[in-house]
Amino acid sequence: MRERIKRREGTVVSAKMTKTVLVRVDRMVEHPLYGKRVRRSTRFMAHDERGECKEGDRVQIIESRPLSRNKHWRVSRILKKAAG
Repeated sequence: MRERIKRREGTVVSAKMTKTVLVRVDRMVEHPLYGKRVRRSTRFMAHDERGECKEGDRVQIIESRPLSRNKHWRVSRILKKAAG
């Protein structure tokens, strides 16, 4: 049986590299002792073949084969363009 492809939704925080964007994915976790919900974020390097993404865009990324040392994700689609 084939594995499911991992998908994440996040915000582009840097688009300064060629064909690469840095995407911040936020998640809410409960503090182990106090029980309060805390926001945690992870940053993924994602491949943007057409170079369409700009900072502030909301994007969906999907897991792919390793494209470089740190890049294992591809931009699947832009969900919402940044204002401006």
